[in-house]
Amino acid sequence: MDENERQAAITELAKEFKNHKNRIINEFNELVSKTKDDQNLKKDEKKERITKLENKMRKAKIIEEGKSPKGKVNIGSKVTVKDTKTRKIQDFIIVGATEADPFEGKISNESKVGEGLIGAKVGDKVDIEAPKGRIRYEVISINR
Repeated sequence: MDENERQAAITELAKEFKNHKNRIINEFNELVSKTKDDQNLKKDEKKERITKLENKMRKAKIIEEGKSPKGKVNIGSKVTVKDTKTRKIQDFIIVGATEADPFEGKISNESKVGEGLIGAKVGDKVDIEAPKGRIRYEVISINR
C-alpha cells in the first residue's frame, strides 16, 4: 500500500467513524426526547386526573339521611331484590356513577337497574330493560 492509498484508507475510516458517532448521538437524542415526552405525558395525565377529581368534588352533593324519602330506594340505599323469573335474590347498593363497582354490588343510580329501583318501595315490582331482555325485580328490603 503506497502513501496515497494509506491516506485514502485513513480518510475513509475517519468518515465512517464520524458517521457512526453521529448515528449514536442521534439515537441518544431521540431517547432523551422520548423520555421527556413520556414525562410530559405523565404530567399531562396527572393534571387531567386532578382536573376530573376537582370537577367531581364541585358537582358532589351530600345527601343527608333525614332528607331522603323513607321507605323508598334512593342513593345510599342497600336494596335486596328477587328476580321474579329465576327467584334469584341479589343485593345492590345504589351509589353515584363515580362510586359504581358492580363487582362489589355497587350500582350507579344512572344505570338501568339503578334508575329502575330509585323510588321503589318494599313489595314493588320493577321492570328493567337489560341487554339480555326484560328483568322483573321484586323489592324485598331497603336499608340505609
